[in-house]
Amino acid sequence: MVGLRTLQGYLLEEVLAWLLRSSGYRLLTEKDDPTRPPWKVLEKRKHGLVVRGRGAWHQADTLGEFPYVPPFSLPIRLFAEAKFTGPKVGLSTVRNGHGVVHDLNQNLVTTWSDGSGPRHPRTRYHYSYAVFSTSGFTLDAQEFALAHQISLIDLSLPDFQPLCNLVRVAAKSVYDATKTMPPSRRPTVYEIRTYVRRPLLNLWDEPVDLPSPVTGPLDTLAAGLRRSSLGLVLAFPAAPFVLGLVSNDLHAFLGHALEQPTHAVRVRRNHRTVGHPLWFIEPREGSFYRLTFSLPEQVEAWILDQEEGIRVRSRWTARNLLSAITLYWVDENHTHTFRLHYSPDEFREVSGRASSPGNDFGVMPDLF
Repeated sequence: MVGLRTLQGYLLEEVLAWLLRSSGYRLLTEKDDPTRPPWKVLEKRKHGLVVRGRGAWHQADTLGEFPYVPPFSLPIRLFAEAKFTGPKVGLSTVRNGHGVVHDLNQNLVTTWSDGSGPRHPRTRYHYSYAVFSTSGFTLDAQEFALAHQISLIDLSLPDFQPLCNLVRVAAKSVYDATKTMPPSRRPTVYEIRTYVRRPLLNLWDEPVDLPSPVTGPLDTLAAGLRRSSLGLVLAFPAAPFVLGLVSNDLHAFLGHALEQPTHAVRVRRNHRTVGHPLWFIEPREGSFYRLTFSLPEQVEAWILDQEEGIRVRSRWTARNLLSAITLYWVDENHTHTFRLHYSPDEFREVSGRASSPGNDFGVMPDLF
């Protein structure tokens, strides 16, 4: 029987696949590779989807593909792994992700058709890896990830708590329900994930018959997500890491960005007395939206170095690493590109934690 923490991680991965779809990544299945062996790179096996590397096949529970190919590059595919744990995610998880993408990106260009005939060209992809954690990451994991361009997304921010709570409640209910069932009647993790993908990702290909004590919590999870205004957007700054931005009002952000795909923003940093520092992005003109994110702790530790002063280093970070941020958004099969430009004279830093929505760092509204 699958453990509670593991089940929470699996459900969180399905939720992330739903959120990342709006950032341009479409969840892949074995039907996205109609070729036959030995040219196939995607295949369905007992425990789900696997993808072929140069040296092995790798489990790919949540594998997305970006619809457009960047210039002078290959089609981009993204592994998303979620960890719903108490302790921080350590080096072993990040190292495993690096091993997977290294093997996949070394895949052969051609394959022998029967061992002696002419070579058949095989489509190649550029694979990336992102680890999402509800408890953050250890420093050695961050150092390794920054060195090898593994994206780490910290879901311990306050704005992500409603999302994490939905997953936590659904997983606990499903876990308790399956614990009382005979082993022969317990649904597999693959069946649970397939059921969740129906309402969230419109994947209705496989019929799944689960008992109502299991489907009830999963239906509640899907309904809660659809009612929410939560939006996770992957953002790409001029830095060796990816930002996971969450908006206090997704619809307001999209409305403003669609009208002004390129616009100036203010960058603000809140060094809270408790918890990880938060960064905020707002449009320079008006208060249409607020995007929240955190930086890797190594960058924050460098900022806190008192030799040059916190504010000076914060300004340097905003001016150099966050000067231009690119975001992608998919709406009815059309991909929009947004560019947020930081103006150096618009940086502000606040110590402590704001207590009212009227000041610079007002309390974030509930997302559900």
